[in-house]
Formats: sequence, C-alpha cells, structure tokens
Amino acid sequence: MTQTQNEQTTLAARYAAFGISEDVLRFAQPVLHQLRPRFDMIDETAEYNQLRVIQAMQENHIGEAHLKGTTGYGYDDIGRDGLERVYASYFGTQDALVRPQISCGTHALALALMGNLRPGDILVSAAGKPYDTLEEVIGIRPSRGSLAEYGIEYRQVDLKADGSFDFEGIRSLLRADTDHRIRLVTIQRSKGYQTRRTLSVAQIGEAISMIKKIRPDVICMTDNCYGEFVERIEPSHVGADMVVGSLIKNPGGGLAPVGGYIAGTQECVENAAVRLSSPGLGKEVGPSLEVLPSLYQGFFMGPTVTAAALKGAIFAACLYERLGFAVLPDGEESRHDIIQSITFGSPEGVIAFCQGIQASSPVDSFVEAYPAPMPGYDSDVIMAAGAFVSGSSIELSADGPIKPPYAVYFQGGLTWPHARLGILRTVQNFLDRGLITL
Repeated sequence: MTQTQNEQTTLAARYAAFGISEDVLRFAQPVLHQLRPRFDMIDETAEYNQLRVIQAMQENHIGEAHLKGTTGYGYDDIGRDGLERVYASYFGTQDALVRPQISCGTHALALALMGNLRPGDILVSAAGKPYDTLEEVIGIRPSRGSLAEYGIEYRQVDLKADGSFDFEGIRSLLRADTDHRIRLVTIQRSKGYQTRRTLSVAQIGEAISMIKKIRPDVICMTDNCYGEFVERIEPSHVGADMVVGSLIKNPGGGLAPVGGYIAGTQECVENAAVRLSSPGLGKEVGPSLEVLPSLYQGFFMGPTVTAAALKGAIFAACLYERLGFAVLPDGEESRHDIIQSITFGSPEGVIAFCQGIQASSPVDSFVEAYPAPMPGYDSDVIMAAGAFVSGSSIELSADGPIKPPYAVYFQGGLTWPHARLGILRTVQNFLDRGLITL
C-alpha cells in the first residue's frame, strides 16, 4: 500500500469526506479517551437487558410461526399475542398491548388515559407539565376530543427546583380528595421539551410507593418514552400500574416501522384495548399485517441500540460542556433516558445543531432542516431526522422548539459510529458559522 493510499484509509480522511476538520477531531479526542470506561459500563447494562429480552422470548416459546402476520380482523393472531406476552414478561406485568395500530407515543398515552378515566375523574401529573403534545390530549390547550371535553379534570404538582418530586404537594392533593375523584396519577420519566433532569426508576418507585400508601386505588402510570433499556429495571418493576411508550423509540430497536405499547395490569390494558378497537372487541381484533418480524427483532435489538444512543448522548454532553454550553444531564451524571438537552440561548444555535445532524443522516442528508409549525406544538419546531423510519427518534435525530431558552434535544443513533459522526458534524457547523472557537 502506498503512502497516499494509507492516508486515504485513515479515520481522519473518512471524516474529512463529511467536511469535518482535523481541528474538530483533535478537540474531541480527549473526550473520547475519558469516556471509554463509561462506555464499558453501558455495554454491561445492554448485555444484562439483552439476556432479559432473550429469556422473555424463550419463556413464551416464540417460534417461526409467530413471525407470520394476519389481515382483516386479526382473530387468533398468535404472533401478535406472543409479542404481547414477551413485552409483559420483560416489563414484569400481567398483560401488554403492543400494536402497529398505535401510531406514536402520544397515541399510546392517549389510549391509556382515555381507556382508564371516566367523566368526573381527576387526572394528576406528579411530574409537572407534561410533554407538549399531551396538552391537547388533556385539554390544557383546548382541542377537539380532549379529556376536558369529556368532563375529566386535571391537576398538576410541579417538580421542585432541584428536579425532585414535591412529595408534600402530592400528599396534600391526595388527602384533599375526600370524594376519591383522583383516578390516575401520571409520571413522565423523560424531560420532554423542558430543561429538567430525567427521573430515575428509583425516584419513580419512591413516588409510586408514597401515592399507593395514601390511595391504593389510584392508578399510577409512567410515560416511559426514551427510557426503556437504559436501566436494568423499568418503572413497572417498582409499582407502576402502566408503562407506556413508542416502538419507534427504544423498544423498536430502529426496526419497528410503527407502533406503541402499554404494559400493565390486566384491567388497565384491557381498558386501553377497548378504546383502541371497540367495546366488546378489545384485544381480540387488530391484524399484525406483515410487521411482526420487525417488531420482534426490533425488541431483540433494543438493548444494544439504546446503548449506542446513550454513548452518543454522553459524548454530546461532554463535548458541548467543554465548549461552554449548558447541558442536561451533564457529562458525569447517571443516565435514565437517551435524551440530551443542550441550551444555546439563540435560534441560530438550535438550527446549526439540527442541520448538522440532518447532514450526517443516511437518508435525506441533502435536505436542510428549518423551523416550521408542527401539529400539537405552540411554537415553530425544527426537527432533524434523516431516518429509515419516518420520525423515528431512536435513530439519530435532534429537535427543539424555537422559543427561549433555545435548547435542542438530541437523541438516538442506531450505532455509536453514526452518533459520533453526527455530533462531530454539529461542532463543525458551529465552527464554520463562527458560533464557537476551538
């Protein structure tokens, strides 16, 4: 091999093909070196959870016949039913609803809420303001078909300034409910478009324990989006009656083309199933079509894909912290979801970051991301996701509302090399646009 050929096969040469300079690579090198022990710990958790997934599949005797789909009504769909048993086994719940007919995380959460709340009930959020798209589901922002239109009231207990639960506030609200109208308490694990810390499974378990001591009849639900496989246990292992999420996030492993899940008590799951299909039909209908291989294999791949996303999140935190930006979590904190927020304080920073992620994508890399109105949001939002599955946020993606404090929310990465490329490309964008100096 000639010297020229050797130079062309170096990593630096490969990164140069994406417009990433040696200055950026040199800046990142110390960060990569210090993260190697942490990455080893992430891989250990992925291995632990991978074994749990395999065990769940083996315990439920998943065979080749389970990979075949159904059409029409979907009666006696053994593949669909087997997948739901696998999810229930992994999450340690009585039952699960895992369907391609659930289009996204918001849809899954709406099903769980609407299936288990009745007119006159009160819904409580114990973790402050919910994610933006749930505001219209609940009726915080008036919307057709909201819970508020059906006479379901809403209360909210904000987190404390340090991001922990306001136990006294929750306790007071429950004790004041002498008519027992509070039916369901929801806890959002991840931060959404907020600059707060993600809640750990241990913190969620502590809150649920306190709630159940005062009101054992109250349903405790956790919005588990972005949190699956990050820790070695899930909120359902610490008392949650329902855990809810999207298959185009962690549990779909980047292979699921659509879908959502609700895992929990049999009563809660059946109530949600009736809302998804129809009274009298419940879980008995719903064809799996041709997606079962992707849903099974995606769940199988989920732990290692989530590990890759975690590595990318931590790398981004450390790199941008070194550049002087506010990051949450910081580079050394324990992780409880795959989302990394970085606050830039200006629209230009959010746009430069998202455009760097888009330019690093395997799909639609030639498309430039810009802010635009989005259904369910109260401001323009920029979304970068050149993904194999449209909108999949377990794939390398970044987004954020164009409003103060002008923070970006970065997540995903099916592989660590792709996550690394995307993050380096964002730094190059900042450098090229004069937003930073190295």
